[in-house]
Amino acid sequence: MELLSHLALGFGAALSLDNLFYCFVGVLLGTLIGVLPGIGPVATIAMLLPITYQMSDPTTALIMLAGIYYGAQYGGSTTAILVNLPGEISSVVTTLDGYQMARKGRPGPALAIAAIGSFFAGTVATLLIAGFAPPLAEVAFKFGPAEYFSLMVLGLIAAVVLAHGSIVKALAMVVLGLLIGMVGTDVNSGVARFSFDIPELTDGIDLAVVAMGIFGFGEIIANLEQRERREIFANKVGRLLPSMAEFKASIAPIVRGTALGSLLGILPGGGAVLSSFTSYAVEKKISKTPERFGHGAIEGVAGPEAANNAGAQTSFIPMLTLGIPTNAVMALMVAGMMIHNIQPGPQVMTSNPTLFWGLIASMWVGNLMLVILNLPLIGIWIKLLTVPYRVLYPAILLFCGVGAYSLNNNVFDVFMTIPFAILGYVFRKLDCEAAPLLLGLVLGKLMEEYLRRAMTISRGDWSVFVTRPLSAALLAMAVALLVIVFLPAIARKRSEAFAEEES
Repeated sequence: MELLSHLALGFGAALSLDNLFYCFVGVLLGTLIGVLPGIGPVATIAMLLPITYQMSDPTTALIMLAGIYYGAQYGGSTTAILVNLPGEISSVVTTLDGYQMARKGRPGPALAIAAIGSFFAGTVATLLIAGFAPPLAEVAFKFGPAEYFSLMVLGLIAAVVLAHGSIVKALAMVVLGLLIGMVGTDVNSGVARFSFDIPELTDGIDLAVVAMGIFGFGEIIANLEQRERREIFANKVGRLLPSMAEFKASIAPIVRGTALGSLLGILPGGGAVLSSFTSYAVEKKISKTPERFGHGAIEGVAGPEAANNAGAQTSFIPMLTLGIPTNAVMALMVAGMMIHNIQPGPQVMTSNPTLFWGLIASMWVGNLMLVILNLPLIGIWIKLLTVPYRVLYPAILLFCGVGAYSLNNNVFDVFMTIPFAILGYVFRKLDCEAAPLLLGLVLGKLMEEYLRRAMTISRGDWSVFVTRPLSAALLAMAVALLVIVFLPAIARKRSEAFAEEES
């Protein structure tokens, strides 16, 4: 009964006119940036963070930002199926079978199954968040500074382990993020650190500036090297409804994809990308006819699309209950909460229940909007895909520049995006995944705060991290993860899987 009353409070907030409008804006923008290759939800949310400064209600701001994230998972499938270009990284595997279905004259059923699977997964994930978030928040209240520090160490290690590519490069990215987070004024002593006597750096480097530079400008520079070659099945969408045989074949993959995505989304570094790749691998492994995969198997669309949407939504659980972002988008969501003076963590549920439950309820509302929006608007999305990138990218760059300036009404922030844009381009060339850097940047400041609190309480005794049972268990898990991932057999399989994804 208590859960029902909480959901009633949430739907009351989510269905207000303002929140409905901004939820619609969020999912519409999310679908748009999901459709357009080369622009991701991280860059878009970073660009729109300054706008949330002007919103008096933090619930409205977070509903819009969340809508952009899970809306992008929907939009990414459209280009993956019709153009063989994944609008989102999580839609890469959808191109393998979705595009082949389009080539065979069946793009309509592929798009419909992607939408149905995403809606089902989104509904289940919303129920899971509503059911499991309160107990997790209760557990989190028992955490002290030592436990929070150890949990964040585990989170960063898990993000490194689950990142794509080289484990050493992922570790380096986390360390770089931690170092960037140290720039600014020391909260305890008031002394400026690593500011090089530049006044603007005494307040630190804004997360949005880093995200815009690396994920916005950096991605665009890298994408300018790609030749435009798009074979669009614009006039061949035809009948949207799948046949009964296709629908039956999709049910089990959708359920399995939802379960996998819900579980993997909670893990640091997991989210939509890991969920979709894992789902595709599972479906191909258990199929009686694995040779069909890559040649238009509808199971190869149904499973990953359900998984990426479930993973995108359940990644909100650690962020809402523990204040720990599991991926780059959640790091920006944490920044969005801090903008409105809301400290992420278990206290959000008790201090601001309208925000907590309103955000959860809005996810179901947003998923319903996406189903209603996406299929009828396919024609519009296809027309957008015909816009040359040489026209599109300057507009995005301008919008990024305006967004960076509006953070503090300071030109310095715009100039700060330039070195990070160069870094983002270099990271792409070196196959360094940039998401761990953002996690390191966000968690680094919190880790330092909890480290100092723990040391103050223990009067400088470092053993506090291993004498407290829960803290010791979390650190042991972090060490175990690192040891496992460096085992020769695991490292070899990891490099082989990365090589397959790159090809």
